Amino acid sequence: MEEMVESLVTVHMLGADFQIFCRCDKCRLDVIALSLNSLPSHYVTTEEGRQAVFEQLNTEENRRWINKRIVSSIYLVGKYPKHKKDPL
Repeated sequence: MEEMVESLVTVHMLGADFQIFCRCDKCRLDVIALSLNSLPSHYVTTEEGRQAVFEQLNTEENRRWINKRIVSSIYLVGKYPKHKKDPL
């Protein structure tokens, strides 16, 4: 789940839809952490287990479900960043 969320967050934060939000490493990591906290855990100990979980999660329906949580996290972190914004 973590690998999938990290890559999807990177794609979202580089996209045009979210350019108004801070894209610093602190905010990116906060979005990842917040997203992962709202998603179920999928722990694996082997490469085979990792691949099986990836195949299970990598469906259109699951990606849509994961993306909804990521978008919510981006908006929340954007609204309440944990760092001071630079003055204009």
